[in-house]
Amino acid sequence: MEPKELDECPLHGAGVHLEYLVGRLLEQVVASWHLCGSEASSGPLDVWLIDSEQVSTHVTTGSDWCLTVERSAPYAGYDMAESGRVEVALVRSKTPFAGHLGETVRAVSEKREPGTGRVALEITFDSGRVRCDTRSGVLRLSSK
Repeated sequence: MEPKELDECPLHGAGVHLEYLVGRLLEQVVASWHLCGSEASSGPLDVWLIDSEQVSTHVTTGSDWCLTVERSAPYAGYDMAESGRVEVALVRSKTPFAGHLGETVRAVSEKREPGTGRVALEITFDSGRVRCDTRSGVLRLSSK
């Protein structure tokens, strides 16, 4: 399948345009984590940003290592037997978004690459920014 635009992911399309977040309050953050034994993964697999309109924006990595962003509700956690389990829960810490709970989104910007689509997303709040990107298929979140 050929992408419609050069900066669109061939597998996932363009994804949602995030301008709808501007002006909304970040009310909750839900994340999924892979747990194996007593060891948790270093970062979340998925993050859902729930805003003042109760819209849930899902941020994760695609199977082709793009950054996918869609409107969808958090899924339930699940067990993978000897491979561990995935837990999904409301988070008040552990992600850079936690420091911005209750703040209004002031701006959003994204970086796209030809043939890959979205590879980074930056969300700006009054007190700082959070960058979401993907490296080798791993979701990375950082504060600026």
